[in-house]
Amino acid sequence: MAGAARWHELLLRVPEARVEDVCDALEALEALSVSVEDADAHTPAERALFGEPGLPAPAPGWQRSQVVALFDTEAQAREAAALLAPQDFFADCEVVGVRPVADTDWVRLTQSQFDPVPITPDFWIVPSWHEPPAEARTVIRLDPGLAFGTGTHPTTRMCLRWIARHDMAGRRVLDYGCGSGILAIAAAKRGAATVDAVDIDPAAVEATRLNAAANGVALNAGLPEAAQGRYGLVLANILATPLKVLAPLLCAHVDDGGDLVLAGILERQADELREAYAPWLTLAVTDAEDGWILMTARRG
Repeated sequence: MAGAARWHELLLRVPEARVEDVCDALEALEALSVSVEDADAHTPAERALFGEPGLPAPAPGWQRSQVVALFDTEAQAREAAALLAPQDFFADCEVVGVRPVADTDWVRLTQSQFDPVPITPDFWIVPSWHEPPAEARTVIRLDPGLAFGTGTHPTTRMCLRWIARHDMAGRRVLDYGCGSGILAIAAAKRGAATVDAVDIDPAAVEATRLNAAANGVALNAGLPEAAQGRYGLVLANILATPLKVLAPLLCAHVDDGGDLVLAGILERQADELREAYAPWLTLAVTDAEDGWILMTARRG
């Protein structure tokens, strides 16, 4: 089955010093693939990176790179651009545009790239085209779709590990920036009494509702104003800049004895997050994977 213009590419112009951080962020935003090209290719400024015997070693990257990220929908590509724009590491970078991808068998390609993902030995994220592993006791059925969050990125895996290792029974849970709803669904499957999942993107809200129904769990999905009152657990897997802006709001939602769990943070951003949240809660790094960290705090 051929895919029409459902898949879209986000094109960015990125200086050499920013390429790694931008690519890491795009992976955190669940890009299906990320590639880096010479922005000056086929011009007099084109620069080869491959050395020749007897010549000086080549530079590690191009002075100006074009970073191309593939997303499932145009809306997801544009949302990624909007989330990258205020990041400190996006300084001197440029959004070139978003373009549809030529027809191809993207369904087969996408399915080949997503296998079951273990969170703990008995807790797995399993696409619908796979059978759950025999050792799986808790299974979330989730396919790549309209919103971020498939369980493949370290930020999502760390949040899921935290949920798997803590008692959810009877908790009131808020998933702020829910994307696909994967964290909200995990909390519900682990026994949370009430789960509210909110996102600024209506497509993410709809994806969360559909994914919750597919997994047989009940939760409340809506726009951010649907988050009301205080919660025993507040989860937010976004990026560092919006997490800093949201600090007073997220902390206000944490109940006495409740937990705050934040992800989407690079290791080098830990101190700025601690400082942003210090007036309300004391954040600590409690997990790390591939340069990303999980920061958590408890009230009281």
